[in-house]
Amino acid sequence: MAIRNLRYTNDEILTKRAREIDVIDDKIKILAQDMLETMHKYEGVGLAGPQVGILKRIIVIDLYEEGTQYILINPIIQKAKGEQIVDEGCLSFPNQFGKVKRPKTVVVEALDINGKKVKIEGKDLLAQVLSHEIDHLNGEVFIHKVEEGSLETITDKELEERRKERS
Repeated sequence: MAIRNLRYTNDEILTKRAREIDVIDDKIKILAQDMLETMHKYEGVGLAGPQVGILKRIIVIDLYEEGTQYILINPIIQKAKGEQIVDEGCLSFPNQFGKVKRPKTVVVEALDINGKKVKIEGKDLLAQVLSHEIDHLNGEVFIHKVEEGSLETITDKELEERRKERS
């Protein structure tokens, strides 16, 4: 497997809609594993195809403390309920954080890596990450959803301190 190159801030691929995956072949399975490795290398909790330059509807998620990883193909939010204001960042926008309004609960339907239909109910952090990553598949990035005046850029040192607090 391999670490993929991330796409950053002004890369136009981040604002394009990803295409559905028709066939889950070995290339897609390798992509999924590469995306997990890339996300882990950069200490993210989610990653979408466009963030590694692939306009395909695939996301990976790992919340670490819950011990469950997700590889979701063609995910769709079927239901969204409630509201939470969360401090959010993104691997494609390093060192930038801001307050974003996200659903408190989402129900997502997708295919797993074996092509089996799955339904996931995400609450709190999982709802936030599912919403954020599915936004990427639709060409939407978090900085366009940040509450006015809340976007901040922090130093690498401050970023490292935030990561330590999370662990």
